[in-house]
Amino acid sequence: MRVKICGITNLRDALHAVECGADALGFVFYNQSPRYITPKKAKRIIDKLPPFVERVGLFVNEGVETIDTVCRYSNISLAQIHFDVDEESLDAIAPKTLPVVRARSAEDVQTFADRYRLVDVFCEGYGGSGKRLNLEWFEGVDCSRIILAGGLTPENIAEVKTFGFYGVDVSSGVESVKGKKDPHKVERFLRNAKSL
Repeated sequence: MRVKICGITNLRDALHAVECGADALGFVFYNQSPRYITPKKAKRIIDKLPPFVERVGLFVNEGVETIDTVCRYSNISLAQIHFDVDEESLDAIAPKTLPVVRARSAEDVQTFADRYRLVDVFCEGYGGSGKRLNLEWFEGVDCSRIILAGGLTPENIAEVKTFGFYGVDVSSGVESVKGKKDPHKVERFLRNAKSL
């Protein structure tokens, strides 16, 4: 199972997550978030990452041009789109995109069924709420293109393994405080997620 550690704000957290086996790192370009990072600071971190690590930029209510500019400047490899968009808008964005489905019901998990997508619990803010999705919503669903987010921790990650998710995304579940990762939690989360 692939793992993204989201809400990276400093080089130490980034390198430690990669060392522990993270496949992707998330950078939040939404200035209302306690995990917000400037494109300049993200670029400084990304420039020091080893190869083969996916660099994901998280965007809320931004235009195509802004998303493209930030991604190009920061060397972001995947744009995570945390607002309502249609297929056409996703295709207009230059880097590869990952739409986020903020699920309120079981039907919502089938949104963008033909694409890889991140499914998170609906909340008034955008991400990092620590709230969990109802796992029953995924029973009988092809989860091979779904990245699950929302309320995941080193303690409960084992519960989601049987669903066959493409990957998982964690932020608050591995933090010591908002925007700072707890190295032991990151290590345990990755070990538990990657073990058979």
